[in-house]
Amino acid sequence: MSDFYKYFKENMEALGLPAPESLYGNAQLAIGSAMTLVGYVEKFGKKVTVREMIGAGIRGEKLATIWAMSASYYVGAVIGSIAVATGRTLAGGTSIADVLLNAQMNHLHRPWLPSVLMHHPEIYKRRKK
Repeated sequence: MSDFYKYFKENMEALGLPAPESLYGNAQLAIGSAMTLVGYVEKFGKKVTVREMIGAGIRGEKLATIWAMSASYYVGAVIGSIAVATGRTLAGGTSIADVLLNAQMNHLHRPWLPSVLMHHPEIYKRRKK
């Protein structure tokens, strides 16, 4: 297991969200999966559910446990977790600016992303234990 995936999975699990290694096992795979998810949200809108994305063809059978969840929240969590994992792998921390910069650099930034991140800082802010 890569350090990237370890940190990615840890962040997603802290949010109570699945993070299948087949979709997010390394940075490149995670970014590719995020691009696919972003594409579905753009095509079907922010209110599309994960279940509807799976029905439309995303290979996310392991995401079935969160069927009713808003896809934009899940995608925001994925993008935030990519930034967290990248930040922890490279430097040890993440802010909303880090998440947005990482999203921009990886062509994942969308107009709705800052709003999702501002309303849900738990996506990228690690809780102290």
